[in-house]
This record gives sequence, C-alpha cells and structure tokens, in this order.
Amino acid sequence: MSANVTLVDHPLVAHKLSYMRDKTTPSGVFRQLLKEISLLMAYEVLRDLPLTTSRIETPLAAMDAPFLAGKKLVLVSILRAGNGLLDGMLDLVPAAPVGHIGLYRDPETLAAVEYYLKLPEDAAERPVILVDPMLATGNSVSAAVSRLKQHGCRDIRFVCLLAAPEGIAALSEAHPDVRIFTAAIDSHLDDHGYIVPGLGDAGDRMYGTK
Repeated sequence: MSANVTLVDHPLVAHKLSYMRDKTTPSGVFRQLLKEISLLMAYEVLRDLPLTTSRIETPLAAMDAPFLAGKKLVLVSILRAGNGLLDGMLDLVPAAPVGHIGLYRDPETLAAVEYYLKLPEDAAERPVILVDPMLATGNSVSAAVSRLKQHGCRDIRFVCLLAAPEGIAALSEAHPDVRIFTAAIDSHLDDHGYIVPGLGDAGDRMYGTK
C-alpha cells in the first residue's frame, strides 16, 4: 500500500460498508450508512489537526484548554455522490465552509468533465477535505485536485469509501502530495471503469436513480 494511503479499518466501518455493498439495501438505508461511515472516518482524517490553547474557566477552576488552531478546514464535495460523505462530516464540524465541484465521467473516454465549481473565497488558506465515495480510475479526483490547486489550495486530503488500485496509482502519480483515506481497497476495475467487487454506482444507489 502506498505511503500516502490510510486504510480506515475500524470494525464498525467494515460492518456498515458490507451492508452498503449488498445490492438489496434500499437507498434510504444506503444514505444513512454512508453518513454514519463518513462520521467515523472523519475522526481518522482529522486526527492531526493542529491545536492551540486558550484560558477558560470551568465551574471548578481555570485551565488552558485545547482548541483548533488557525482557520478551520473546508469541505469540498465532488457532485453528486460526494454529498453523502459531506453530510456526516458536517455533523462533526458543522461550522466548516463547504465547496462543490461538479464532475461527470464521459462514458466513452472515462475522462472527467467539469460542469460546476463553487469554493469559499478563502479556501486556499484552509486545509481541504475533498470527498467522493469512489476512487475508481482516479480521473475525476485528479481533475478536482487540479482545480483546487489552481485556486491556491495546498493542504488537500481525499476521503472515499472504496478505492481501486488503479485509482490510487493514478491519483498518487498526478498528485503525490495528496493523502488518501479509504475504508477499503478493492480488487480491480472492470472494462467500464467500475470498482470490483465495489457497490455499484454510489450516486444511483444513494438517490434511487437506477
């Protein structure tokens, strides 16, 4: 496994992910599980955020209490499936500003095509957590990271549910400075660029569109 990849192998994450993989799981349950997993993964992704201290008064005594240092992180969702991971992370860091990058994968070339981009004005001054449930070919994520860097973002972490070895290799080659957090690394991509065994199309599973 690449040095820039963190496998979040918590038993609860693995358990919930197994239900998400099951093709009989209805979309409402799928969305709830995705939200729960993203909340669990967020603890690992944000483990090393810098802290500072401020003097406070508890009911019993004064103390130097730890608080996050500097500007808070920004969450960026790759539309549309990224919003499922976004919801859980916002439960943990509700004050974080949010950006969106709209991309779709050309079915013939598998290349990423951008159709929307909206980022907070000061995104370049914040750590960026980029979210999308699947790291398949790596084309869409690499394109999203490139757009973030064009806007001055440098501290970027990518969070996904599933990753294929091909996607990890592609993203690591294009952006070796980006850390990857995933709940599972699956076997391979099929001829259509889908992760095997995977869980199907995450957006369609979330919203019941197929």
